[in-house]
Amino acid sequence: MESPRFVSGAKPLAVASSGSFLPSYGAVVGVLLHFFVYFIAMLYSFAKKLFAKKDECIVRKLDAPAHCELRCCKEGPVGNGLIGQRPPTINPERLKDFGEEDYLNGGVKTWEMKIISHNEELLRDPVVRPERSSLPAYNKFIRFEDISAAAFKIQCGVQKTPCTYSRLSKQYGMDIYLKKEFLQYTGSVKERGVLYLLMSLQQDQQRKGVIVASDTNFSMAVAYHASEHQIPVFVIMSTSTLPARVKMCREYGAMVISYGSTARDAQMHAKRLAQENGYLYLEEEDSSVYLSGLGTMGLEIYEQVPKLDAVIFPAGAHCGLLAGSAAALKHLNEHISVIGVESESFPVLQQSLKIGHPVEDQTRSNHQFYRDVSGPCFGTNSLQLTGKFVDKVVTVREEDILIAMLRLLEYERATVDAEGSIGLAALVTGKLPELKGKRVAVAVCSGNLELSLMRQCIDRALTLDNRVCKFSILISDCPGDISKLLAILAREETRVLDIKQEHMYVASDLFTSEVTCIVETRDKIHTAQLRNALLDCYPMMTWMER
Repeated sequence: MESPRFVSGAKPLAVASSGSFLPSYGAVVGVLLHFFVYFIAMLYSFAKKLFAKKDECIVRKLDAPAHCELRCCKEGPVGNGLIGQRPPTINPERLKDFGEEDYLNGGVKTWEMKIISHNEELLRDPVVRPERSSLPAYNKFIRFEDISAAAFKIQCGVQKTPCTYSRLSKQYGMDIYLKKEFLQYTGSVKERGVLYLLMSLQQDQQRKGVIVASDTNFSMAVAYHASEHQIPVFVIMSTSTLPARVKMCREYGAMVISYGSTARDAQMHAKRLAQENGYLYLEEEDSSVYLSGLGTMGLEIYEQVPKLDAVIFPAGAHCGLLAGSAAALKHLNEHISVIGVESESFPVLQQSLKIGHPVEDQTRSNHQFYRDVSGPCFGTNSLQLTGKFVDKVVTVREEDILIAMLRLLEYERATVDAEGSIGLAALVTGKLPELKGKRVAVAVCSGNLELSLMRQCIDRALTLDNRVCKFSILISDCPGDISKLLAILAREETRVLDIKQEHMYVASDLFTSEVTCIVETRDKIHTAQLRNALLDCYPMMTWMER
C-alpha cells in the first residue's frame, strides 16, 4: 500500500467542526494554575510585610525607656535552690489596679506594669540610711499597689510557703492556720523584703556591691540573694558571733569579715568600708521598698485561707512584717483583725505607740534567744502603718514563747526560734480569748535556732509544761528502800531521767540519806498523780517547784 503524497501548492481541505473557536482543556488548566501561583505569591509578600512591621514594633517597645521601674524577672527567673519547681501564679484579683502588657523576650514571659490609678504619692525615703537620725520629719503610707507590684517582681525568687490547718486547733478552741515562712531557703520571711530591695537597686550599684553588719536573719537573706544575683556582698560580724552563723553566711556566698568585739564595732567598720569602696551599706529599716516586699506575705495569707477572722504577726522592735502585711490585709478586707505580739521584756512597740514616736533610749538585749524581736524601734514609717492598720498589740512572757516552741515541735514537727513562735505564744497563754471559735492565721516566720540553744530551750519548756519534775526524799540506809522508791515510780509509769543519793551533807540521822530524782511525766495531770502517790509514802518529800 502506497503512502499518500503531498503536492506543493495544493490547498488543504477545510474540516468543519462545531467547537473550533473554544480553547483546549490543557490551556484552561494552565491559565488557572498561573493565577493560583500568582495569588499565593501575593499572600506571601503581604504576610512577610505584616510580620516585619510587628517585629519592628516589638523591638521599638523593648528599646523604649520603662515607664515604671517595677518589672518581673527582668533577666530571667531567679533561682532559690528549688529545681524544677515554679511558684504559683498570682491571683488575678491583684491586677484590679493595673494594666497588663505581655510580650515575649527571649522565650521568657515578662510583664511591664503601668499604673493607671489616680496619682498618689509614695514613700520617698531613701532605701538605705546610714544613720537613724536621718529619718525625714514627714511620712506617707505605702499603697496596696506597691505591695502587689512587689509580689509580681519577687515571685520567681521566693517560695510561696504553705498556710496549713494545725492540729493545735482543737486544743485551743479555734481554727488555727500556720503560715510556714520558716520554709524559705534561709529560714526567714526577711527574704521577701531583701529580694525586692536588691532587685530595686541601680545596675551600677549592683556591680559595686553591698555590705551589711549583723548576724540576724536580714544578713542571711542579703548574703544569699545578693550572691544569686551576682552582686558582691560583704558581711561584717563581731568576733562574738556564733561560728555556725559565720559558716552559714559564707556558704550562702558572702565574704564574711570578723571585726570588733561588739555589734557597734562591726557596724562602724562596715560603714567605713562602704564609704571607702563605694559599697551600699544596708541595714534593716522601714523604707517603702523593704516594707512592700515584707507585705507580700499578707497577700498570700489572704489567698490561701478564705474567710479569715484574724491574723497574728510577731511585732517587737522590727515590726516591718506586721506593718506591711497589715496594710495589704486591711486593703483586701477591713474586717480582718490584725494583731501584733511582742515580748514582755521588750515592749518597744507598745511604748512607741503610746508616746507617738519610736523609742530611742530602749536598752538593747544581747540575749541570743530573742535576736530579731529585741532592739531599738524600727522606724517612723512602720510605726505609723502599725498605728493605722493594726488592731491590737499584746505582750507575752519568755515562758510562753518556750511553751509555743515546744508545741510547734511536737504537733507540727517545726523547729523555730523566738521570732517564729511568739505569735502562737499569744494563743498558748490565753491573751486573745476573743478569737475562740474563729478562723485565725499565725505567722511562723523564722526557724534559725542554733543547735546549742535548742536543747536548752526544749529542756526548759518541758519543765515549764510540768512534764519534767524534780523532788527529793529522805530514806534510811536499809537495804531495799531505794528499790521501793523505784517501784512507786514504775507503778506510776514515769521515766527516770536522773537519780542521785547524798550522804555527807544531810542534816539528819547518821543512817539517813537524801535521794534526789528527776523524772518525766506525760502531762500536768500525770504529774499531780505522781506527787500524791509519793506524798502518801514519803510525807517529808520536798517537791522542787519550777
